[in-house]
Amino acid sequence: MKPDLSTRYLGFRLRNPFVVSASPLGRDLDRLLLLEAAGAAAVVLPSLFEEQIEHDSMLVHTTMEHGTESFPEALSYLPEMSSYNTGPERYLSLITRARESLRVPVIASLNGASPGGWTSYARRMQDAGASALELNVYFVAADMDETSEQVERRYLDIVAEVRRTITIPLAVKIGPFFSSTANMARRIVDAGADGLVVFNRFYQPDIDLENLVVVPDLKLSTAVELRLPLRWIAILHSRVKASLAATTGVHDHFGAIKLLLVGADVTMTASALLIHGPGWIESAIAGLGEWMVEHEYTSVEQLKGSMSWRGAPNPAAFERANYMETLASYEVPR
Repeated sequence: MKPDLSTRYLGFRLRNPFVVSASPLGRDLDRLLLLEAAGAAAVVLPSLFEEQIEHDSMLVHTTMEHGTESFPEALSYLPEMSSYNTGPERYLSLITRARESLRVPVIASLNGASPGGWTSYARRMQDAGASALELNVYFVAADMDETSEQVERRYLDIVAEVRRTITIPLAVKIGPFFSSTANMARRIVDAGADGLVVFNRFYQPDIDLENLVVVPDLKLSTAVELRLPLRWIAILHSRVKASLAATTGVHDHFGAIKLLLVGADVTMTASALLIHGPGWIESAIAGLGEWMVEHEYTSVEQLKGSMSWRGAPNPAAFERANYMETLASYEVPR
């Protein structure tokens, strides 16, 4: 008998735990359809950024104000802001078209760094048809006058502001750099998050030595990066009242299985899909099913969390207990 691969995430019953994470893959509706056909259980669209919203809003404001001080009748010659064809408007159109075309949940993504008017787009995403919203709070805490308490408060204020704006499920994508990640995870859930996406990748700039300028340098994830979400999902499973999504480092079905064992509800992938194409999902689903049969699991729900912090025989292994063992286990080449 085939095992039941379905799982619950953000209140949705998904056909399997493989979700397409926010990336350039989601910009094109035809590619989204290919990913769904390959077996993707849900898709997260690329992020709409706070800067895009504010920049486009400023352009619209400037255009609407141009000439009005000289020609009073010009106050009404341009269309309403809500119907103006800005970049964010194209994003909202993508949500609508994806929701109309796909049968799996379409999760919009909103990326910001500070509370403000841009969060009103969360409601517009909901109105455009988004099944849920993934909020990506992304900023580098480089201000020496900003305390850790103020940094955390900024996160919580953004989450609370977006939560007030929408009624659809809200997932929050977080980074691992809090001084107390477990405590902060709980506070984000208390602020209104229905799910946590663990973890955000903070991309690092590089230096162009010929032109002496700082340049972006995107590197795709590797399987080694799985270890960080593995540990923290194990610690958070059943200790926060929220869905848990694991992202970063999921490059094969073995990695996905490990994350499910420690308590992930879904695993999210972009790098593996960018490298291998939609067919990666089909092979990952097949691999998961075969492993479950071999190890006599009848459902994803049965294996989920069985090796979490609470379920593992030695929960301290996820904290400090294996620190010395790990260092001692490395053999120096002779």
